[in-house]
Amino acid sequence: MQEDIRNLGQLLVQLERLGSEHDPVTLGQVLEALGERSFAPLLLVAGLILFSPLSGIPGVPTLMGLTILLTSVQMLLLRRYLWLPQWLLRKSISASRFLRVVRWLQRPATTIDHWLQPRLSVLVHRGGSYLIALVSTAIGIALPAMEILPFSATIAGLALTLFGLALIAQDGLTALIALSVTGLIAALALWLWM
Repeated sequence: MQEDIRNLGQLLVQLERLGSEHDPVTLGQVLEALGERSFAPLLLVAGLILFSPLSGIPGVPTLMGLTILLTSVQMLLLRRYLWLPQWLLRKSISASRFLRVVRWLQRPATTIDHWLQPRLSVLVHRGGSYLIALVSTAIGIALPAMEILPFSATIAGLALTLFGLALIAQDGLTALIALSVTGLIAALALWLWM
């Protein structure tokens, strides 16, 4: 049975173990390591990938957008378990690149975990989690277009990382910050289109 992931440090320990045991690392293996009810950890992982240097690799924002879209729509449908198509589960990255990103995130994870705590639970339960899923769906739809705007996928990754952390740690304040970051993304997009 999978242990519950309650913070970023625990998530990174699971991912480092996975990267040490497999090469290449597939999305299916990541999901298996995170557990079958991995909606929030998958949002977090997708956000971290987008927030990391990996977002500069062509196609990564689009792939993460599809992953986020499939995840958040299932959250909106109130599914108990996450389903992704086999072709997506087979997508992989080399273990060395995967571990480099995981290790790069370890120092900031310690600081971030220090600030996370259960609070403002209305923003991460029921209606709040539904709002997070709705906003994540919008981000997932927008990510392919973000490939042409430098750093926009990175900002989206920050928002998704915060949403994932908020859901994992039951921290409504973090969800509120993530909603603010998403508003910044929307304002930036509108400004660029005008």
